[in-house]
Amino acid sequence: MKEYQVIVAEVDKLRAAGDGAVLATVVSVEGSAYRIPGARMLVTEAGWIAGSVSGGCLEGDVVLRAREVLESNTAVVVTYDTTSDEDIVFGVGLGCRGIIRVLIEPIAPRRADPDLVDLIRNCLKRRETGVAASVIRVDEAIAAKPGSRLLRTSDGKIRTDIADGELKTAVAEHAAQAQRSGSSALHTVEMTSGRAEVFVEFIRPALPVVVFGAGHDAMPFVRLARELGWHVTVVDHRPAYATAERFPLADEVILSSPDEMPARVSLGNDTLALVMTHNYLRDLKLLATLLPSPVRYVGLLGPRKRADQLLADLEQQGVQVTRAQAERFYAPVGLDLGSEGPEGVALSILAEMQAVVASRAPGHLRARKSSIHGGTSTSDRERGGAS
Repeated sequence: MKEYQVIVAEVDKLRAAGDGAVLATVVSVEGSAYRIPGARMLVTEAGWIAGSVSGGCLEGDVVLRAREVLESNTAVVVTYDTTSDEDIVFGVGLGCRGIIRVLIEPIAPRRADPDLVDLIRNCLKRRETGVAASVIRVDEAIAAKPGSRLLRTSDGKIRTDIADGELKTAVAEHAAQAQRSGSSALHTVEMTSGRAEVFVEFIRPALPVVVFGAGHDAMPFVRLARELGWHVTVVDHRPAYATAERFPLADEVILSSPDEMPARVSLGNDTLALVMTHNYLRDLKLLATLLPSPVRYVGLLGPRKRADQLLADLEQQGVQVTRAQAERFYAPVGLDLGSEGPEGVALSILAEMQAVVASRAPGHLRARKSSIHGGTSTSDRERGGAS
């Protein structure tokens, strides 16, 4: 998600200066690779300026090809096959045992139609979802070319430059399905005139995180969460603490008591909530609202005994915590990393949040038998900000 934000900002700067660029996007991966489909990098005449498509092994070649794309103003799809032992010596040297295809396309100095960067910008700004379906390969008889695209906004509006009517209809159906499922995939479209491959990518806004408590230990958490590209809201009842000066990186800082909070703070089913007020009664009021809410994660700072007492007091007040709500409640919050200090605690909490949104059981990658990117959908990984 941070990659989206940086690339959009850089494209806006380039367009303001009247300059074009080239965008490279990983559209398919077979076997092992450092990045997943949807990973992007931005290249100008001066070179690589944002994002990445690998761990640094492919980027040099992509930059060279990007310059050719700038000159020809024509999109290309490049295949990097790193499955051969000879590649380590004679090829790009990735050695990841994978086949990676990368779409390299020109970005016009002015807003195009349809405009991928514009769609991503609006998804981020308006906190909406969208779908970008990009043609990767077509048979000669099909009236389309690599890089042609269909974009779908959250309200179902479509913009496209795909000329072939049959392909356009099929791609629109795949885009609608991606919008419903929240997942990305590479599709092969069979038509009367031939076959086409289309990368259909679900784009979502930054993961929303709400921090209740604006103490000094919230500061490193906000910094690290923003570094991941997450949307961070800080809520506190104290005017001296709930300020933009204390949290310059926060997307929102809200002055609110626990009683006012339900009317002031948006709590959706993608929201991660972290309670760290260091005040028992305020925590009790907050949990009475958060646990029955649709949020996907509620973390509470403090020892297990304190959390158990809070749940017991909620029950005495008539707040029945269901099994599903209890499964979304993480107390003590964070992974057991042996962390110390506010920065270490923040790292522990963010690591747990990332594991939850990616539906992963935390563990050492060296113990994982399958691909490190396996076991989750592309949309889950985007939701966690791993791109």
